[in-house]
This record gives sequence, C-alpha cells and structure tokens, in this order.
Amino acid sequence: MNIVVIGRGNVGGGLAALWRKAGHEVTALGRGGGDASGAAVVVVAVPGPALSAALSTVPGLAGTIAIDAASAFPSRTEAFASLAGEVKSVTGGPVATSVNLNFAVLDDQIAAQRVPPGSFYVAADGARDVTGQLITDAGDDPVPPGGLDQARAVEDLAGVLVAARNDGAPVVGRCAVPGQL
Repeated sequence: MNIVVIGRGNVGGGLAALWRKAGHEVTALGRGGGDASGAAVVVVAVPGPALSAALSTVPGLAGTIAIDAASAFPSRTEAFASLAGEVKSVTGGPVATSVNLNFAVLDDQIAAQRVPPGSFYVAADGARDVTGQLITDAGDDPVPPGGLDQARAVEDLAGVLVAARNDGAPVVGRCAVPGQL
C-alpha cells in the first residue's frame, strides 16, 4: 500500500519504519511538506497546534483516506470537535483516528511482547478497514470502541497514557475486544 506519513517524529517516523518493514511503500514528509498525490492513505502525526499548517504544505490530499494520529498535546484547535474533524476539513475524504497504547519509543519492542498491545481507533466508512489493517501491520491489535463521533475521546486517551507512565518510563498497554485476549 502506498502510504504518506506527515510527521517524522517519534510517532510518524516509528509508524513509517514499521509499515516499511511490513512491505508497504511509505513516504515520510517533514516540515517542508511534499506531495501526497497517489497515496492510498495519509497518516497525520504532528502536534495538534501544527495540524492545519502541516496539512497546508501537502498538495494531493483531496478525497484521500486520512488517519489522524496527531497529538492533542499541548493543545488542539477548538474550532473543531476533534483533530479528526480538522483533518477532514482539509482532506474531505474518509477519516479515522487511531491512538496506540504504547509509546512510540517502544516500537522496536512490540514484536517481542507475549501479546500485541492494543490500539484504539474510530473511523468513518471508507477508512475503517484500511485503518484496522495498518494497525495490525504495525504490530498492534486494533480495538474499535465506537464510531468517529468518539474521535475526541480517543485523541484524549494520550493524556491517560502519559499519566500512566511508571516513574516516567514509557508503558505498553493492552486492551482487547472480548474473545481476543
């Protein structure tokens, strides 16, 4: 699958590396932007306050499936109900929000876990299947807690994960759909 990741930090860079390892064609864009034309999916992994500015540097987004993996920290644009809503305002295509339950700095340790960590996601029709597949391809277990109307709740989950750190150390979380434990 042809994936464009906007953001080369811990989250964007980590996901890009995991998806390349899984056999996907991945282009990671940084602050200078770049073209997303021809991408099957665009993943946005930037801080909330930088979201619109980052998307404005990337032509070729119209109608593309987009996954919001942006961080609501330190803040978000309150003109939108969620970061996913802000992404949708630019792309116009189907949108999903996905937040994994492990810190990106632990990405290289996921495959060694007894069970894969969970990754919450909510998605509009047209983005649901590809989001679940990319979560699986990154080594996580997809956990769908509801529809896209739950995007803000999923985005805010990052605050809980930061608070859950054990003496400042990153954590790996496990949640699963019943029957998948």
